[in-house]
Amino acid sequence: MPKTVKGNTGRKPPEPAAGHSDIDAWFENLVPHLQPIVKDLDKSIRAAVPGVQYAVKYKRAFYGLPELGWIIELAPYDVSVNVLFFGGADFQSPPPLGSTDRTRYVKVASLDDAQQPALRGWMKQAEGTPGWK
Repeated sequence: MPKTVKGNTGRKPPEPAAGHSDIDAWFENLVPHLQPIVKDLDKSIRAAVPGVQYAVKYKRAFYGLPELGWIIELAPYDVSVNVLFFGGADFQSPPPLGSTDRTRYVKVASLDDAQQPALRGWMKQAEGTPGWK
């Protein structure tokens, strides 16, 4: 008998935190050379998406809006940070990486990468695009 394909990996979305303190604590556990990059990305997301909610789950930071779900995820690795846009495939000129469902991402390895106009534009587009609920 053939196996049925499961469409859901079983991952549950994180619960929103009461404030930004979970993200601040998460910063401290990152590789030291990534901390300035992630802090700059966090600042840019908060500027681009008024009223954003925060959560930390799976050792990653999530940013979202109640009506849209989680729209951006920061996933740090040893040498770079992936900035995932859960609705990125729907963007005008979507981020270049990713092919799973609607998620697209970009790798950020320096402060210069974090301050690229395209990245800030995707953050602004995420504000109006449904994400992961």
